[in-house]
Amino acid sequence: MSTETNAAPGSPLGEKTVPAPLSKTRPLYWSVRRELWEYRSIYVAPLAAAAVYMFGFLISLVWVPHRMHGMMAPDSTPQLVVLAMPYAHAGMLLTLTGFIVGIFYSLDALHGERRDRSILFWKSLPVSDLTTVLSKASIPLVVLPLLVFAITASLQIGMRLLYAIALLMGDKSAATLGTPRLFEMELVMVYSLIVIALWQAPVCCWCLLVSGWAKRATFLWAVFPPLALCVIEKIAFNTSYLTSVLVKDRFYGFVAASIDLKDRNGVPIDGHFIPLAQLAPGRFLSNPGLWVGLVFAAIFLAAAVRLRRYQGPI
Repeated sequence: MSTETNAAPGSPLGEKTVPAPLSKTRPLYWSVRRELWEYRSIYVAPLAAAAVYMFGFLISLVWVPHRMHGMMAPDSTPQLVVLAMPYAHAGMLLTLTGFIVGIFYSLDALHGERRDRSILFWKSLPVSDLTTVLSKASIPLVVLPLLVFAITASLQIGMRLLYAIALLMGDKSAATLGTPRLFEMELVMVYSLIVIALWQAPVCCWCLLVSGWAKRATFLWAVFPPLALCVIEKIAFNTSYLTSVLVKDRFYGFVAASIDLKDRNGVPIDGHFIPLAQLAPGRFLSNPGLWVGLVFAAIFLAAAVRLRRYQGPI
């Protein structure tokens, strides 16, 4: 008479095998990868913007040797600003592209799975609603800034090499003028991307909340409530405090909060080249607007988790 055992092949009789416990961060990791698989625009759009800018930069190299004649010493501030302009414009373009992609991704992240009814499949998996929402929030707040920096740094390094080749082919004596402090600019960009992600976290989380609630026209539902509040305040009290807080301050108030816009002599700095000495992380971290925004971001995320728990397909 034979008896069944739970022993694995090759193991001593009667010894049971216990599966290795899964890491707590593994569902989050695979959830983030799922978003990258489903939303290719997350990396395609910044790459396309970088390709377009590189194409325009290649055309501009034809006139580089002629523009370099008569320029002042490369260590002077005006000269650094002139040399840094193409690299700064590349960073600005890709940062703006990443922000736009993050907004539209957030508006579709929870709405898309309800619209195509794939939410029924994803809810059948052993992944909590909290993990799912956090993975979606990490795309505009973590993944996109990392992608933007990696693509921008690669683009700027390629631009610098092409710039040096163009100068050597045109005028070897001017080659030393084509070397802006690129490493310093990249450090400033890392700082700026972190600042932007933290400052605009409530905007992305608000869009994520609207994505989990609205049945259609998520963009209109995300824009209409703040706009209506601003209009009501203007009509009722003839003030524009909400307009300043919700629009002006929240979208580009991080610049004054995180960077000293004047040097030690009180002269305004040019935004195309920001020295490391002008960064003000202490002032940024002590800004009440940052922490109020992060509190609202946490509230919006908690509401989005609750909505996903009870919302079904559209």
